[in-house]
Amino acid sequence: MNLEERSLLIDRYEQGHAAVLDALAGIGDDEWAAREAPGEWSVREIVHHLGDSEMAAAFNLRLMLAQDNPVLQGYDHVAFARNLHQGLPIAGSMAAFAGARAATLPLLRTMTDADWQRPGTFRDGESHDPTIWISWYGGHAHDHADQIRRARAAR
Repeated sequence: MNLEERSLLIDRYEQGHAAVLDALAGIGDDEWAAREAPGEWSVREIVHHLGDSEMAAAFNLRLMLAQDNPVLQGYDHVAFARNLHQGLPIAGSMAAFAGARAATLPLLRTMTDADWQRPGTFRDGESHDPTIWISWYGGHAHDHADQIRRARAAR
């Protein structure tokens, strides 16, 4: 991935929180349970997932930058959505999402070419590095913002 591609993904990462806020604008109490289709996540579950995911992702990026070839922490995002947040307010998850992004963006903007190549490995043996990381998380919030819009439209 070249510098221009990386910069575009970092910009997209920076805009992700605003994209989710836009997708949630004017949401009514009855819309938090909206789902795009049966079996899909509700708007509430999507927001909680964003908080969980951003905290995990931010931690893994820091591991790769601070330690040599660390073991990265994966998690079962479906189990988190199903078991952790039923009926809980979304404020904490939104704050975690915003805070993780705000704390991570300056790191992304100051990383060197060598930093982008620092490897990590998940427990299942899958190799990872910050270039893969930004490829995933550059558009992650935007994808879920679109999912929120589709769920609200399907209601």
